[in-house]
Amino acid sequence: MRMYDIIAHKRDGWELTQSEIEFFTEGCTNGTIPDYQTAALLMAIYLNGMSDNEILNFTFAMRDSGFTADLSGIKGPTVDKHSTGGVGDKTTMIVVPIAAAIGCKVVKMSGRGLGHTGGTVDKLESIPGFQSELTHKELVKLVNKVGACMIGHSEDIAPADKKIYDLRDVTATVESLPLIASSIMSKKLACASDCILLDVKFGSGALMKDPGDAMSLASEMVKIGKSAGKKTAAVLTNMDVPLGNAVGNTLEVIEAVKVLKGESKGPLYDISIELTAHMAHLASGLPLAECRRLSEEAVENGTAFKKFKQIVKAQGGNTAYLDDTSLFERARYRCDVRAKQIGYIAFMDTHLIGDASMKLGAGREVKEDEIDHAAGIIIHKKTGDYVEPGQIIATLYANDDHYFHDAVPVFNQAIRYSDMNIDQLPLIYHIIK
Repeated sequence: MRMYDIIAHKRDGWELTQSEIEFFTEGCTNGTIPDYQTAALLMAIYLNGMSDNEILNFTFAMRDSGFTADLSGIKGPTVDKHSTGGVGDKTTMIVVPIAAAIGCKVVKMSGRGLGHTGGTVDKLESIPGFQSELTHKELVKLVNKVGACMIGHSEDIAPADKKIYDLRDVTATVESLPLIASSIMSKKLACASDCILLDVKFGSGALMKDPGDAMSLASEMVKIGKSAGKKTAAVLTNMDVPLGNAVGNTLEVIEAVKVLKGESKGPLYDISIELTAHMAHLASGLPLAECRRLSEEAVENGTAFKKFKQIVKAQGGNTAYLDDTSLFERARYRCDVRAKQIGYIAFMDTHLIGDASMKLGAGREVKEDEIDHAAGIIIHKKTGDYVEPGQIIATLYANDDHYFHDAVPVFNQAIRYSDMNIDQLPLIYHIIK
């Protein structure tokens, strides 16, 4: 079998066979296929798409390219959650402890961020002492003891996907739906939970800008999960507005704590409860309405916050910072951003707000960059709010005041005003089961 022929087949619109896909994936993993041939096939896939059968074979081949977790030692059905990513998305830190508090066994493996703010692991590592790396034995013991873990992806999880993603990132093929679906689901299947809930985001701050495209992606991933024997569902959520008011690692931990303590209600709380309810529904089979009630009750009676502290403590984190968030190190400098005109905020380009946060030091432009956990943005006014000139709409935080020179104009560019209030799409747009 030759890679040349596989590229030609896909270039000409043929459906690749399972053996062709496995040959390609194995060659990517062991380095026998040169980058230029991998890039050529990725572009052919980008242009011609893949059939459902190709996507499934590609997903399984990438899953099997590395380590697959064995969660059989965990007592009870395990559940995992994946978000396609967004600005201010700190739902994992809220959803995981609520789900564990109502009896779910949650194995959450997350990545680090590239661009915008950090990933979930970066945010959790804002908590002094928190350890995101566990051995397999430690993971099983921890989940059996406290009901959940939140750890980083192992390097040997789906290594073929890592090689392919790095090339997608530099060959303008990131947006390919088959490649996105197989990339996400290969890692989720390798993590091996019995149930998978997908939080698929759309809007200006999401990978999929259009809700229709997000729907297609979610449907494909649910199909893959079910084909692999996993209970799988997807919730489509709106990322045209930053999720919550905080963007930045420590700032997002503090906001998550407020939600878990029952001190903050609003869109972030609503989405977190909905995601938790669907996770519990998949894992337990209880009616969705009952799972919502239990999730809300766990926040109200304090068991969700208590569970968060148990998880953090079990992973080496100092829970004093959760009890008293004023202990967190804060950025040395702050800069208020003020409204430019009278009227309603009609639109927030959430991607640009994420860029502004990155320029403050809260994210990585390249993977070698260091994250400044204290940097970020607190948003005071959002889409639909009425403002007057000079009114503070956001506060930017950085440990170098020179960063404001670049970040403030980017944030201002993200805000559009209108004389009339604009109808918005709902936060929770659709459910796919």
